[in-house]
Amino acid sequence: MKFKNNALQQAIKFALATTTAGLFVSGSVVAAEQAAEETKVNKNVEKIAVVGTRSAPRSIGDSPVPIDIIGGEELDKGGNTDMLELLKGSVPSFNVHQNPISDAASLVRPANLRGLPSDSTLVLVNGKRRHRASVIAFLGGGINDGAQGADISVIPSIALKQVEVLRDGAAAQYGSDAIAGVMNFVLKDASEGGSFEIRQGEYYEGDGDTTQISGNVGLPFTDSGFANLSFQYKTADATSRSVQRPDAAALNAAGVPEVSSLAQIWGAPEVDDDISIFGNIGLELSNSSEFYMFGNYSERDVRGGFYYRNPHTRPGVYSNDGGETLLVGDLTGDMSGNCPTDIMIDDNVLDNQRYIDLVANNPDCFAFNEMLPGGFTPNFGGNITDTALTIGTKGEITSGFLEGAYYDLSGTVGYNESRYFIYDTINASLGPESPRDFSPGKYSQLEKNFNADLSKGFDFGLAYDVNVAGGLEWHEETFTVVSGDVASFTAGPLTEQGFGIGSNGFPGFKPSDAGEYTRRNYAAYVDVEAPFTEDFLMGLALRYEDYDSFGSTTNYKLTGQYHLTEDLNIRGSISTGFRAPTVGQANVSNVQTNLSSGVLVDSALLPPTNPIAVQLGGTELEPEESQSYTFGAVWTIGDLFFTVDYYNIQVDDRISQSDKIELSQADKDTLEAAGVPNVQNLAQVSFFTNDFDTTTQGVDAVANYSTDLLGGSSTFSLAYNWNDTEVTKSTDITGEFKVSRLENDLPNHRATLSWAQQWENFSAFTRVNYYGEYQGVHVDYDATAKTADAAVTIDAEVTYFLTEELSFSVGATNLFDQEAEKLDFYDSTGIPNNNWGGKYYETSPYGINGGFYYVKATYTF
Repeated sequence: MKFKNNALQQAIKFALATTTAGLFVSGSVVAAEQAAEETKVNKNVEKIAVVGTRSAPRSIGDSPVPIDIIGGEELDKGGNTDMLELLKGSVPSFNVHQNPISDAASLVRPANLRGLPSDSTLVLVNGKRRHRASVIAFLGGGINDGAQGADISVIPSIALKQVEVLRDGAAAQYGSDAIAGVMNFVLKDASEGGSFEIRQGEYYEGDGDTTQISGNVGLPFTDSGFANLSFQYKTADATSRSVQRPDAAALNAAGVPEVSSLAQIWGAPEVDDDISIFGNIGLELSNSSEFYMFGNYSERDVRGGFYYRNPHTRPGVYSNDGGETLLVGDLTGDMSGNCPTDIMIDDNVLDNQRYIDLVANNPDCFAFNEMLPGGFTPNFGGNITDTALTIGTKGEITSGFLEGAYYDLSGTVGYNESRYFIYDTINASLGPESPRDFSPGKYSQLEKNFNADLSKGFDFGLAYDVNVAGGLEWHEETFTVVSGDVASFTAGPLTEQGFGIGSNGFPGFKPSDAGEYTRRNYAAYVDVEAPFTEDFLMGLALRYEDYDSFGSTTNYKLTGQYHLTEDLNIRGSISTGFRAPTVGQANVSNVQTNLSSGVLVDSALLPPTNPIAVQLGGTELEPEESQSYTFGAVWTIGDLFFTVDYYNIQVDDRISQSDKIELSQADKDTLEAAGVPNVQNLAQVSFFTNDFDTTTQGVDAVANYSTDLLGGSSTFSLAYNWNDTEVTKSTDITGEFKVSRLENDLPNHRATLSWAQQWENFSAFTRVNYYGEYQGVHVDYDATAKTADAAVTIDAEVTYFLTEELSFSVGATNLFDQEAEKLDFYDSTGIPNNNWGGKYYETSPYGINGGFYYVKATYTF
């Protein structure tokens, strides 16, 4: 389907713009009374959350900690097919970048809640811990450098009953990673009915064509249970927001053949055969117990762009002295070819007569200009597989000394695998025998979790029973590195002549890099909630956690809520928390390509205990530690619901990648002796480190109002977040630019304002998104950084209900095609910013692709 420059595109744009004119909305029915469809039935139904308490589920207005609830139907109106983008539109403190040309971060995009990295937010499904992705974001855009969070993009919105976002530290309740908060994805549990949906869309530029087919069905599981099944299948074409690189244009002008018209692509990657299947099963075993089981299988192929290799300057391939002389290999095996080493490179080395006579027409000598005269641009991709299964039983104990207590016993296993591929590149050391496509190996993450939870109410003469909960947890995680195909890492016959080893851009994992790394930990917790009066509730949680690698930690959380009046209550919490370093962060090594001061170089990531890392300041990783507190108020008056919460999160010894540290020749010699491949072509190294402390503070404000309007029912929602991060301690290992990225890359101010309107046969949804100023960065290069302007985007969707079962929708995200911040043509040092072919700063919080139109048809039964 092609919308660009045709009548359909203009008609859709006109319909959406006129239907939504005057609607001011916040993209998240965050803590709303009900989504538009539900409002039609009963606009006063309360939102009930499971996350954040060990007691009975409670209304979010009665929670002592801030919780957002986003209904599944609101997510469906978000207009996007990626769960990350849907949540970004619904929770203002949630941010995610598109990460073009970011190694594995392009395959599994890391996200940020409250300005902290992706692995500082704990992800649950049906209240159970979700496993991490195997992808470590080596190029994570500053904030997420080295993060290893869960891959929530595999969760289809059609499978969800609701998403609960606990905006508060919760390590004392749930364990590691819950420093910024908790996201709980609650799967649908209906035993009948369902829906099927097909969606088609593309960007205004005419690319990124996306097709999604999804479905959900509820089935009875005997007379006493349910089996709710969901699927989603998606494909998405790549996008390009690029211009020709100046060096490629100069080569073309000089007559160099086979130079691509766009040597380097900035945009979203191609996603192929993206399939997710989720199942949720429940069965009543007796009047007091039930069995449950849920899980998923997901798989997708992703392929995106990488940096262009200039045929005059790329080290290890074309030249080893910055483009002055040509790198020529002797193919004889005994150096009898007498191949020249002093051929000067001018505008077009192919016209150099000495090159023609002594290399091109000499079978004993070889230069890659013969094979790839216009240079080459690797394509980086991967196959991502994700699967999980949870089985458990829960219920009420009906006899004995624990009569009246509730139990929950469960086991979970989760697995994520990323098999990497790199296309259209070479292993230069193999010379003309090099293949062009490689499989550099794979990472996998396996996690096992067992929980035993117990809770019981006790009458201590207070307003209500005091709920006392306790439990045990055992957790094991294994990170595995599997070596790549031999051609991706082997040192070929031209190695000693200065040609690079391994697949250029992403060398394969050698057998010596391969390994399996396992860590186990167990935890015990107790959680008490005491209603001292009908108006005053307090809670205390304590958790002891012991790891077989670095020892134990104990954390607490104290919460309170007090009703000043029937309609106004105040709430607050104070807690400590921690985030354990992942097994992958402690053991992984990798070689990556990145820009340093505008020059494309190879950089090695080393384990922090590697001798070179230790020499440069690396130490064995320790857990992050956090202290946080929140204070807020909840006000309800009629149909208006309003909350405001201040938060402060201090994190000590944060884990991240160090700055890229330049290697001396002595360092290179030591690395070479230790077996690191291609070491003489390495320019930098980095490692994981506990090097800096941060303080993050902010304010969340949420307002929702439901009423009858314009002959239908309306829900208005406003959500605002102010977030500020300050690096309070750091060293040169972190570096000044990394500090700047941590503090400035994300906008300090985010807001959404939305209006959902329901009539008998029509519904409309409009959301206005506000993004404050942020630091624009291009190619992770500090000289390109600038303060980018604030911007507003508008999303809209209009639905017509042809029958009770069949509906048709048209919608758009970024309806008026708000353009991302364009690159200044020259940076602060006078270097052209489009040397690398970009048009926009890729840190744009609303992306660089522009407006996106879609149509969809939904059948509900």
